Parts: sequence; C-alpha cells; structure tokens
Amino acid sequence: MRRVLFAVSGLASGTLAFGLLLAGWIAVPLLCLTPLASPALVAFRAAIGGGARAEGQLANRLLGTEVGRNRLTSGGAGYWGRARAVAQDAMFWREQGYLLARVLVAWPLGVGVVTLFGSSLGLIGMPISYRFVNEHVGSWHVDSLERAVLLVPLGVIGVVLSLATARGVAAAWRRFAVPLLEPGRAPAAPAVATRVLLTALVDAVVLVVWALTGAGTFWPGWVIIATGLVLALFGWRKVVGWVVSLGVFVVLVWVLAGGGTFWPVWPLLALAVVLALWWLFVRSRGRLEERIETLETTRAGAVDVQESELRRIERDLHDGAQARLVALGMNLGMAEQKLAVDPEAARDLVTEARLGVEEALRELRDLARGIHPPVLTDRGLEAAIAALANRSAVPVFVDADVRERPPAAVETAAYFVAAEALTNAAKHAGATRIDVRVLREPGTLRVQVSDDGRGDADPAGSGLTGLRHRVEALDGRLTVVSPPGGGTTLLAELPCAS
Repeated sequence: MRRVLFAVSGLASGTLAFGLLLAGWIAVPLLCLTPLASPALVAFRAAIGGGARAEGQLANRLLGTEVGRNRLTSGGAGYWGRARAVAQDAMFWREQGYLLARVLVAWPLGVGVVTLFGSSLGLIGMPISYRFVNEHVGSWHVDSLERAVLLVPLGVIGVVLSLATARGVAAAWRRFAVPLLEPGRAPAAPAVATRVLLTALVDAVVLVVWALTGAGTFWPGWVIIATGLVLALFGWRKVVGWVVSLGVFVVLVWVLAGGGTFWPVWPLLALAVVLALWWLFVRSRGRLEERIETLETTRAGAVDVQESELRRIERDLHDGAQARLVALGMNLGMAEQKLAVDPEAARDLVTEARLGVEEALRELRDLARGIHPPVLTDRGLEAAIAALANRSAVPVFVDADVRERPPAAVETAAYFVAAEALTNAAKHAGATRIDVRVLREPGTLRVQVSDDGRGDADPAGSGLTGLRHRVEALDGRLTVVSPPGGGTTLLAELPCAS
C-alpha cells in the first residue's frame, strides 16, 4: 500500500516541483546580469535542497529507502564565490534532475494510476449507480442491472492493474530515480551533458506551457535566451567565450524587444574593451610567467653547474695538489733525518721535493686557470681564447673582434664556452681543424666554434648541458648544430649591454 501511495504522491510532488523549478529557472537567468544573481541562485539552491530533502524523507517512509540528509553547498568566499560554488555543486544539479523527473514522469504516471483506479471503482459500483445516472461506458449503454453487473469484473481487473502499475512504478522509481538523492554519489562537477539536458527540458516545459495557454506572444523566448546564456557561461572556461555569449545575449534581447534603434552597440563596445584589456593582461601575464619559469630553470641549472664545478675543484685539489704536498712534506722529513748521516741521500730527497713543488705549482696554476684564467682578467677575451688555441692539440684559427670588453660574467661565460668546445672537438670529434669566431655586436656577444669532425654531438650530454645552463643563466642562448659526418657548430649568444 505504501508503494501505491508513493505513486499517487507524484500528483502533489510533481505539481510543487514544477512550480519550484519554473520559478527558479525563470528568475535566476533573468537576474544573471544583475547583482541579484548571486542571492537568487543561493536562494534557489536552498529551495531545491529543501524540496529534495522532503522527497528523500518521502521515499524513506513509503519505499523503505535510506536516503541520507543532503547538505547545502558550502565554500565559495566572497559575494560571487558562493554563487559559483552553487553552480559547480553536482548535487544541486542531480536534485534538480530528480525534481524534474517528478514533474515529467511521476506526475503523468500518478494521473494515470489515479484515473485507472477511480474508473475501475466506478465500474465496480456500476450496479448501484446506474439507477441514478444514465451512464455510457464507451459505446456500451448501461441501462439495466444485467449490463451493470457485466462491468464489475472489468472494474476488478482495472483495480488490480492500477495497484500493480503503482507498485511497479514505485519499484522502478526506487531503483533508478532515488539514487539521485543519495549524497556522495555525485561526481566532482556536473557533466556538460547533464546541463544541456536540463536546459533543453526547461525550454521544452516552457514551450509546452506557452502552447497550453493559448500560444500568444512568444514570451518563452526570454526564458530560452536566458537559459542559453547560463549554459554558455558555465560551458565556457575562458573569458573570450563569456564575452561572446554576453554579446549574443544582448543582441537577442534587442531582437525580442522589437528591434528599433540598435542600442546593443554600447554594451558590445564595452564588452570589446573588456576583451581587449583581458587579452593584454593575459598576454603580459603569460610572458611574465614564461619569463619566471625560464629564470627558475636557468638559475637552477646555474646552481647545478656551480656545484659540479665546486666538486671538480675539490676532487682536483684532493687528488692532485694536496697529495703532492703531502708527499713533499714526507720527503723533507726524511731528508732532515738523513742530513747528518747520509748527505747524498738527503740531497736526492731535497731534489725530489723541489720537483714535487714545481709539479704542485703547475697543477695549482691549471686549477686556477680552470676557475678563472689570469690572462682573461689581465688581457681580455681575445688573448684568453688565443691562449686556448695555442695549447690545443688541433690547429685552431681564431677570428676575434671584441673592441670593447663585455661585463666580467659575460666574458667568463664566453671563455668557458670556447674552452669546452675546443676540448670536445679535440677529444671526441676527431677534428683536424677548428674555427673560433668571436664578435661583439650591439647588445650581444657571439661566440661560434666550428670543427670538421664526425659530428653527431649529443646536445643533452653533460658537457653541453652545463654550457647551456651557464649561458641561459645570463639570459643567453646556446645553439648546437651537429649533423652526422658534417662537423659540429656551437653558437653562444650572450646579452651584453653596450
């Protein structure tokens, strides 16, 4: 019996849900361009939530379900933040879907069940009522007791059928519709398809109401363009889409208002200004974000290069000069012990110590040159690269034109680019000739190193990666062209204020 009552309750629930949805779907879109849009949407959410809670309790009592108490939308700081949170609340849309189903499905079914049940009861009572009312059942004229009694079995069948229909409707409703009210089943955001379906249903209901009320002035057009605007605003994720949607909305309002003077030109101009300002803001912000990302990457690369250099210096000191100085101290100690008893052996140890001192000094000079060559500080980039060329095992031809010395950081980076390129060409490329060209242009220092080796250099290798980080740390650019068998060309462009 409870399931029958639930099926019949669709009459009242569907009517109330229709009024609630129609009021909200008309009010919220029409106010979406005014400051009242946010409180209207929040109020609509509260009304939908209240109706959904009532429907959940009704289903629990009559269908034996266990629908939990849903919560209203929370979050969304600020005046418009709460409205945005409501629009993005999946439960809000699911509750509307449930109430819409009560209107479009439960209400007609309730009418059908009540009509069938009432008509069947009328047939069962026909042996009594035919005496007082001249009735016809279709083409069957009931004017005698015999004819009235013949209709009683049909009435019983109708009652049974109406009750079975009501139970079937309730069972199907429990399975397919009630889960919409269960909290926790909603996805993170309402699907686009759900929004489109709800918008189409709203427009269809409004059109039906318009047709049933005489089909006069086409007032549903206002609802259609308003719901279309809401759908477009929530469908677009970029300002361009919002501006275009508002522009189309304004033009459609002008059309529905009867045309006349084209006043939408002013809001369209305002929207164009907003779009232009937004584009400039996004463009400048995008460039700034790209610049920040580049700086973060290059600075991190520079730090990695610096750490690698420090580890190399520590390793060279530990394995080279430090070891030789330790050996030098041991030789001098042994020479001191043998000086009185074996002068010749002491002399040999002193000689060996002197040679060790010279070797240690040579290694320290090479190490200091690797950190920052003195010739670069004293005589500039041209002389430093010429010194590199003189020490190269492969013939190097230098063409340098640096009339004005660049900043120290740029000069150092250019030197190490040339040094690393010469080392790679001699060790790995099998080159027989290397050309180095250094040119100071307005605002840029260009260092190009080309060889005739085997090519196919790996730009992602540790050496070239370190050079790239060093160059990019100064906002420069490093280009490597190395086709297989075609030699290697390395070009570093370093910004250099004139």
